[in-house]
Amino acid sequence: MKKYISRRLISLLPILLGITFLAFVIINLSPSNPAEVALRVNNIVATEEAIASKTIELGLDKPFIERYFLWVINSLKGDFGTSYVNRKDVLGLFGQALPNTLKLAFVALLITIVFSVVVGVLCAIYEGSIGDKITRALVFLGTAMPSFWIGILLIWMFAVKIKIFPTSGMTASNAVVLPSITLSLGYISTYVRLIRNNMVQNKHENYVYYARIRGLKESTIIKHIFKNSLQTSITALGMSIPKLIAGTVIVENIFAWPGVGRLCVTAIYNRDFPIIQAYILLMAIMFVVCNLLVDVASASIDPRMRKE
Repeated sequence: MKKYISRRLISLLPILLGITFLAFVIINLSPSNPAEVALRVNNIVATEEAIASKTIELGLDKPFIERYFLWVINSLKGDFGTSYVNRKDVLGLFGQALPNTLKLAFVALLITIVFSVVVGVLCAIYEGSIGDKITRALVFLGTAMPSFWIGILLIWMFAVKIKIFPTSGMTASNAVVLPSITLSLGYISTYVRLIRNNMVQNKHENYVYYARIRGLKESTIIKHIFKNSLQTSITALGMSIPKLIAGTVIVENIFAWPGVGRLCVTAIYNRDFPIIQAYILLMAIMFVVCNLLVDVASASIDPRMRKE
């Protein structure tokens, strides 16, 4: 396991370096001048002298390669620069917004796990029943519906008509309910289908027939089937955690949730490159780390993966 983890850690270095370079290149291909945008956002007349002064102040007069390596070195130290718009520390802005995003993602993940396990197991137990067919139809609809449309429907129903939950922001303790449900619906559809299909497949394995011949209780057999069906779901769940956090962009803007996604969208409108670059880098690190943890967990369970 030590050799396997060491090889995986070494292989991550060129991946992360390539991500940082691509992020820096793509963002700097924007036709907009960040210095001019920063002046206009702050209601300053963008004269040639002001643009030239702002360019020097932001360090945009340096060569591209020099700016890239300076950004990478400073990022390794935890310094992602300052915002072009309000001149605030980027890491401080993320420090304020990230806990809100993590809270939203955690509640959505909890809803996803509980609902997917309960519904998936019941559908597998009652395979082919009317309830199973109706659930699969609803799962198909849940996968097809976009999250922004679901969010608008939930706001109309539970915030405007019934008036149970607030429409936006973090004004109340139950404000997290609607955005977390919106965020989790797409994942619930995926995992209900995944758990059900794996359990249905395992129901026809030889060990299940042998367990029934031995006279084991049906509840005990279902527990064994469920455990043997979890590996694929756990692997997929590990990769869904960074997707949940990165996927809050749309949901946070619909519900005016003050998280990282909303911060990034605002930065895109303002051409605030340091915030966009920091967002891409942090999301990439999160995906890579979660992928590593999932592979390590899978390799510890299945020794064949370590040999491969």
